[in-house]
Amino acid sequence: MMRVVKICCCLLAVIGTLVFEGLHAYSPSSPSVIAKQHASSSVTTTPTTVAKAQINPVRLEIPAIGVNAIVEQVGVLSSGDLETPSAHPWVDVGWFASGPVPGEQGSAVIDGHLDRPGGYPAVFWYLRNVHIGDTVLVVNAQGVTKHFRVTNIAFYQPQAAPLQEIFGNDSGTYLNLITCAGDWIPSQHQTTLRQVVYTVLS
Repeated sequence: MMRVVKICCCLLAVIGTLVFEGLHAYSPSSPSVIAKQHASSSVTTTPTTVAKAQINPVRLEIPAIGVNAIVEQVGVLSSGDLETPSAHPWVDVGWFASGPVPGEQGSAVIDGHLDRPGGYPAVFWYLRNVHIGDTVLVVNAQGVTKHFRVTNIAFYQPQAAPLQEIFGNDSGTYLNLITCAGDWIPSQHQTTLRQVVYTVLS
């Protein structure tokens, strides 16, 4: 069972809410069950942990829209908000490392910025232009490339996103890409919609 989750976008990281101008993140209001299930495996270094590190994603490519981005690992903040890329926030993407590795059974999730301060394009600016059937490639730390195919593209209001489908669907091997969409709401420091691109392992 998954706890309540929200999606927030704003100017600064304040009072436990991920907030950046132009940053559009999928932000849980409290740590999800998925995060808790995987949290213990990242506490100590074991052979299993090392083996998993070797298959962790390091690069995301979406040839149809020219994306070729480094993948950062992101987790859940103490506030319950999902972290977003920090090393190079406008050009990197963030893999929810407490969820499945892309290529493992379940729903792996990668998020990224739509734009940056001033409205200039960021890594997922052209995510709106992907089509069903397009290819998404994930390269892992061993140099192995996993091929995913876009199966659906959906837009949701922030409080109406199907969290179980995005984060908790383990009926197959999925990779879901998330960014924001719609109009900017200055008073709320967020956009009206969230875009989710659903893909399945080819």
